[in-house]
Amino acid sequence: MASGVILYGPPGSGKDTVTGELSRLRTEFALFQRLKAGPGRTQGYRLTTVDHIEELSRAGGLLYRNARYDAEYAIDRQGVASLVDAGRIPVLHMGQVMGASAVAAFPLRWTRVLLWCPLNVTESRSISRGDKDVEARLKAWHETREDLLAHATEPWTLTLRTDQLSPTESANVIIEALAASAPAESRNIREIVG
Repeated sequence: MASGVILYGPPGSGKDTVTGELSRLRTEFALFQRLKAGPGRTQGYRLTTVDHIEELSRAGGLLYRNARYDAEYAIDRQGVASLVDAGRIPVLHMGQVMGASAVAAFPLRWTRVLLWCPLNVTESRSISRGDKDVEARLKAWHETREDLLAHATEPWTLTLRTDQLSPTESANVIIEALAASAPAESRNIREIVG
């Protein structure tokens, strides 16, 4: 069965950086570019309209849809399938546990990775990369923490503290877990998120 990677974590936890490192180490890893309608960052997204996302939703073409930062985001079935059909390993970025669960229903052997970092690291990383909405990202960090605590039994293949591991170390741990078909299991979420 083909494989995929779900990277879940708050803003600034390293989803983009770890994905870049995965792709550098093994070219079959590919960022899944979510559909996005609205303002803000454009890199790493397939830009579209809310009407198009709504149309896909009505047709059953979405795995997950959410709104954040005054924009609409969606993960479409066809987009994931296209990467798999091309022999790639899709890497999906998630900011909601419900989304990670919804995407895991797509028939791939998923490695579910919880990336975590403290609030001050999110703030520092957000400022250093020039985000114009740092306060919104800090709010999202708190929302992510609450989301994890509310879904404390959700299974994860790995939990990685990106303030303690380098991007290369994180990517290598993910590659090893993928190769070993490591199972997802419940973790001590309260201990992880403090």
